[in-house]
Parts: sequence; structure tokens; C-alpha cells
Amino acid sequence: MSLYKIIFVFLFGCIGFTSYAQSAIVKGVILDKNNLPLDNVNVTCSGFRAQSNVNGFYQIQVPANQKVAVIFTHISLKKTTVFLTLNTAEHYEFNLVMNDQEEQMGEIIVTTNNKKIVQGITSLDPAVIRKIPGANAGVENILKTLAGVNSNNELSTQYAVRGGNYDENLVYVNEIEVYRPFLIRSGQQEGLSFTNTDLVQNIDFSAGGFQSKFGDKLSSVLDITYRNPVEFAASLEASFLGGSLSVDAVSKNKKWTAITGVRYRNNSLLVKSQDTQTNYTPTFADIQTNINFQASTKWQWSFLGNVSQNKYQYQPLTRQTKFGTIDKPMALSVYYEGQERDKYDTYFGAMKTTFKATENFTLKFIGSVFHTLEQEYFDILAQYRLGEVDSNIGSVTYGGVSFTRGIGSQLNHARNDLDALIVNTEVKGIHDWKKNLFEWGVKYTRESIRDRIVEWEVIDSSGFSINPPIVILPKNDQPYSPYTGPLTPFQNIRAKNFNTINRFSGYGQWSRKGKIGRNEVWVNAGVRMQNWAVTGASEIGKGQTTISPRSQFAIKPDWEMDMVFRISGGLYHQPPFYRELRNAEGTVLPNVKAQQSVHFVLSNDYSFKLWERPFKLVSELYYKSLTDVNTYTIDNVRIRYAASNVATGYAQGLDLRLNGEFVPGTESWFSFGYLKTEENSNNRGYIARPTDQRLKFGVLFQDYMPNIPTVKLYLNLVYNTGLPGGSPSYSDPYQYQNRLNDYRRVDVGFSKVFIDNSTGKLNYGWFSSFKELSVGLEIFNLFNNQNAITNTWVRDVYTKNEYAIPNFMTTRVFNVKLSAKL
Repeated sequence: MSLYKIIFVFLFGCIGFTSYAQSAIVKGVILDKNNLPLDNVNVTCSGFRAQSNVNGFYQIQVPANQKVAVIFTHISLKKTTVFLTLNTAEHYEFNLVMNDQEEQMGEIIVTTNNKKIVQGITSLDPAVIRKIPGANAGVENILKTLAGVNSNNELSTQYAVRGGNYDENLVYVNEIEVYRPFLIRSGQQEGLSFTNTDLVQNIDFSAGGFQSKFGDKLSSVLDITYRNPVEFAASLEASFLGGSLSVDAVSKNKKWTAITGVRYRNNSLLVKSQDTQTNYTPTFADIQTNINFQASTKWQWSFLGNVSQNKYQYQPLTRQTKFGTIDKPMALSVYYEGQERDKYDTYFGAMKTTFKATENFTLKFIGSVFHTLEQEYFDILAQYRLGEVDSNIGSVTYGGVSFTRGIGSQLNHARNDLDALIVNTEVKGIHDWKKNLFEWGVKYTRESIRDRIVEWEVIDSSGFSINPPIVILPKNDQPYSPYTGPLTPFQNIRAKNFNTINRFSGYGQWSRKGKIGRNEVWVNAGVRMQNWAVTGASEIGKGQTTISPRSQFAIKPDWEMDMVFRISGGLYHQPPFYRELRNAEGTVLPNVKAQQSVHFVLSNDYSFKLWERPFKLVSELYYKSLTDVNTYTIDNVRIRYAASNVATGYAQGLDLRLNGEFVPGTESWFSFGYLKTEENSNNRGYIARPTDQRLKFGVLFQDYMPNIPTVKLYLNLVYNTGLPGGSPSYSDPYQYQNRLNDYRRVDVGFSKVFIDNSTGKLNYGWFSSFKELSVGLEIFNLFNNQNAITNTWVRDVYTKNEYAIPNFMTTRVFNVKLSAKL
């Protein structure tokens, strides 16, 4: 049966159900500006009344199928009015933040949204993230559709932002910085992202020019908040790629709440669609919990914990890749022996407490521990044949290899182990004085790393071992004369590193909202510092200090058009993490300097109505000047640094995003990005950086069938121009400036919704327990495009040339998904 018939049968073979009720329920938690619960808030709507308890929880009945006003009032805070239109029997969770400075009105909190606009933050809806299809669905899957965010690897959750690399992005969960494993070298090894989308309440993302309160990285901030549940609930998702289960729990007195999620993932369906035929047995699993305790109106405690185990067993069998041009097609055939066994176990725990000392002063104490145990073991022999493909249609050997240009073998061996322990303690303060907000924080971090690297590669071409070009050996003139020198691996890295890095950091910033004439303005200014020292290396590490001033200014003119203009920037530093201190030979160089970047971002947000529906156009023009650059190479997702500061660079570009209700009731967006980033190493001239992705076009689109609105469509489209293709080992990157082919990918999902807020519950059988129930069909790489992640370099024994053979990613894959919520 053809693809189109399968989709047709799936769409029209589903049946919808409906049920009816008289009213709807609105419930949630009311917080103050310091995110502490508010009690004694009066909630009224059309004659119905309710009041929040000591934990800020409220629940009120409201009329259904009509626009109603829900009014929140408190004796010391400004009134908030929210207009809602709910369906019959719908249970709607609405969490409110009240303030004492201005009244709020709308369907969402006006002050919070305005604050995100002026800070240059993009907010993402967790519900959308859970629905949009992708080979690695989740927060990062959606980020890759935004302008300025680039990735050409659907198996990886890592991403590059505005010319930076994967190590230049900050990720916070509940204000706590989270980490990822160190030794990952390919997307298919990664497994699960730290963020569990089933537990998420709010997602904010900034692609540059962010505030001083965020840490010391050069590119971006992803700030995630897990939800605080208000009642018992559970959700389940299962597909051919794995499954997840989450549970919300609330104590009787509402003081204790907890959300726990368990996930399992198996990438076999995707990996087995690649050129390399394998026996692939991955096991990616984790359990995560967030526990909250409201001790009193002043004290709140929370615990965030995560245990993750990723086991990766990989046995490649064969590979055949065709490349070249129409006039000169080529083919690489590889036969493998051996296997790879990797294991990544991570343990993370964090305790956070919030103390509201007075009405205008709040303190936060945060402590966290991250422990990772990683091993990477493999012995893989690859015997290859490089040849020309017979393109003569009338030939008996059409499509086969007619002439062999190279025969050889490659043996790769590794016994790599890493044990890392990272401990953080932090104190934050928030002072609200009149229209001024002062924030400060101090933090101590201790990073203890134990690393063993044993990794070598032997290359044999037509029976003759290839020596590395950096070792002085007797002349190798085979086969004309025998070689009498020693056999030396083409690459050989052996190192043991036991290092400790102590870091002290702090920040202070000031924010104020006011008016200039009739124009609303918002200003933020702050400074950040960090001091660090590395011990345990072969040479003595010196203490280093960086100071990073940052600022933002936004103005909303008193115009008929709803526009906000924003300028932001400052000096950003990235003190080296362990991987940035380790050079290609595995040696740790403790005195590597912090990379430095001067950000300048000019932005405009334009909100308008189109077809009587809300839309927003966001435009950002940016420039980054880079100094003390630590150059690197990327192989798949593995970054290898030079561990030196011998380069300068820049990144410049334009990001555009148009989002709104292209289809009534659903949010979609179109994004476009232009980027140019180059570096100048040792004053040799500017060349493209490894993340120089010139053009980007992304689409996230939601739709439904007009006559059958419970049948929904979700589209995820990404087009990126090609990245630099890298260079062979020991080669000069200035001589290899070729690019990979453009990255083109479309993932589409079709979903039949049986139960949700719009359809209401079913009142019979086991269906009555469900709040949501849907079944979906996902098609990854809909048009079956061949996308390359890197190149494999193969030597031609006759001409001594090296050919760049693309390593293609996944082909078209079908997936079925079941989602349910209790």
C-alpha cells in the first residue's frame, strides 16, 4: 500500500466521541512576584466565589461555552482580570503571578509577557513541544526551528546558536544549572536529554545579549521551570522509539507536591535506517523527580533529582555509500569486524530553598551535585574498497564498482574512562524597592575530574601501513623498496588526568520599569565576575579572573502600532571547562584563558492582527566580536579543542520569526536566519568556523481538518545550508574549506484525538478515567532526503588523494505514538 493510502486510511478511519456538561473548572496556584504562594486571594466569576489557601491553591466553577471574566483580588495587591472561554466539563489550570504595581488584564499575565519581551526571551509552550514530531522530540527539537539555532543532526539534542558551538549554551532547570556527559562523540550515543517535557511548565530561551544573572557562556540561555502540581494526575506516552510515564502527587494539606517522570528510549528504529548495517542494542533510561514543600508562608523547599543510565552496544556489519557526481560516480564499500560498548551513568541532585524575609526582600539558597561515570570501549576493524561506479546503462555491471581506486583497512581502539564530580553552592537575593529591582548572587563550584584516555588508530592502505606525518621515521617508499622502520599508529593518544577546578562567581544587576513621556521604558544593567584556578596538571595553574558588564534597554512607543524596540549587549566570557583545557594529545593545559565575546543585539517585536487573529514578527540584528578564541574541530558531536587562545573571530547575522494563528486556535511560526561567522588563527586570515551555517529556514505548523477537528496535523521543517566539511587528521584546515550538502528535513505527525478539553470526558467504561487520549502516526524525514553530518576521509592509493565520503543520517522512518493523561 502506498504512503498516501496509509495516511488516508489513518485519517478517515478514526472515530470521534463527545460528551456534555453544564460548566467548567478553573484551578491553579497564585504566586507573588517572588514566586511564593499567596493565600486569601478572592477569586470571583459570574456569581461563583473561591479563595486561595495557604499554599496559594484555588479552584472555582465557571460557566462554559461563553466568555467570562475571572477576577483575582487581594488586600495588598493590584486586581487581576482574566477573560476565558472554556468548553463544557473542561478543567483548566491557570497559575497566576500577582503584583503590587499595576493592574493586569487579559488571557495571560500582562506584566510577565511584557517582561519577556523586553528581556529578549522567547517563550515556548510545553504543550506544543510534546506534540511536534521529531526523531529526538523534546525542547531541543523545537529550538532547532528557531532562527539562529542550528543543528544538522536529528539524533542529537545538541545545538549551536549564532555561530557558537555545543559547549556554549547554558541550561537551567528551576534556576539550577544542569550538565550533560563528557565523552559523547555521536548523536546515536546520546540517549535522553536532561529535560523531561512531561514535567515542564515554562520554557524561556535567549539567543544572546542575556542578563548578568545568567552564567558565563558565550551563546545562549535555556531557562526551564518544572510545574508545581495542584492535584493528582498521570500521563503516559508509548511509541516504537520508547515510552514515558509521569505522575503528579499532592498531599491532603497541599503542603507537599511532587512530580516524577520515568523515560525509556531505543534509537534502533532510526539508526538501522542509515547506510551502515548494524547490530545495535541501546538502552537509554532515566528517572527524575521534583519535590516541593511549603513549610510556611515564608519558607519553601524543593528537591530536584535525576538518575540516568545510557548503555550503548554497537556492532557495525557493512556499509555502502555512493557519492560523487553524475559524470563520475563513486562508491565506498566497508566490511566491519568488532564492536563498541559504551556506558554513561549520571546522578544529579539539587536542593533549593526560598525564604521571603520581608515583603520586598527574598533569599534563595541552592546546592547541587552532579556525578557522571563514563566509559567508551571499542575495537572496530573496517576493511574498505573505494571505486568508480559503472554508470553505463547498457552495461552488465551497471551500478557496480568497475574500477577500484583504493583498498585498505582501518583499526580503531579505545579504552576511555571518565569520572567527574561537580558540586555547586549558591546564594541569591532579590530586593524590590519602589520601581527598582535589585538582584545579586554568589556561587562556589568545585569540579573534580578523573580522566583516562587510551585511543589509537592504525590505517593500512593496499597492504602498507600509513605512518603519521608528525613522526620522524625512515623513508617509506613501498612497494618499490622494503620499509625497515617501526610500525607506528596513525593516531595515538594516551593520557591520565586528575584535575580539580575551583570557581568563585557572582553577579549584581538592577532593573527598572518606567516612562519617558508617554512611552514605556525598561532598563537593566549589571555585572558578572568569575575567578578560577586549575590544579593537578603537569604545569602550575594560575588564578584567573573575568569581569563581564551587561545591559539592556527597551522602549515601547506610544503608537497605534504595538511595537517594542530593544538594544542589549555587553562583554561575555566563557572560562574554560575541562574539555576546553584538554588538547588533541589529551594533555590538560591549566592556563588556557577564557574566551571573550562582545555582544550587540538590536531587536524589534511587532504585534498585530491578521485575519482578526494575533500575530507577532520578531526581528533581531546581531554582531559578536570574538577574542582569545579556543579553536576546535567537530566530528559528529565530538568537539576537540586546541586548548590555546591564538585566534580572533566574529559572528554577524539577522534572525526573523513570524508566529501567530495561521490556523484559528493553533500557534505556528516561520523563521529565517542569516549567519556568517569566521575566525583568524595566528593572523593567517579569516576562514569559516565549523558552525558557519549561512542560511536557515524553519517552520513549525499546526493544523486540523475543518470537518473533523479532532484529526490534527503537526509539521516540523528545517532547511540549513551546508556546514564546513572538516579536514583529514593532521591536515591544515585552511586548505580544506569545502562544505557539506544542505540539510533538508521534514517531520510530519498526524494525530487522532479521542479525548481532550474540547471533546470532554467519556462517561462509560475505562475511558471515563482519561482527561486526554490520542493516537498518532509520525513520519520522520518525509521526503527521504540524504543529509550528511560529517565526512569520512579515504585515501586513493594511486593518486595519494583523499576523498571526502559523506556520513549520511537517517532515512524515512515511520512511528506510531499513543498519548494519554489521567
